[in-house]
Amino acid sequence: MTACQLRNPSSSLPQGVAGAGLTAPRNLKRKEAARECRRKKKEYVKCLENRVAVLENQNKTLIEELRALKNVYRHKAE
Repeated sequence: MTACQLRNPSSSLPQGVAGAGLTAPRNLKRKEAARECRRKKKEYVKCLENRVAVLENQNKTLIEELRALKNVYRHKAE
């Protein structure tokens, strides 16, 4: 064996087989990271949906208040 073969023993193996002992833990880490990312995204979307609901209610209240003030102003102007 040459020094090159000692440093890179998997060079003669087909792609995907080299370092097979490391791919499983890496894939598990990737899976867990992807799962966590999806969970955080769902949480973020839920938070945004709640914020939209609050802002819509606030908007309705402000629109009603504006209508009431316009009615008061109209009656004073008449």
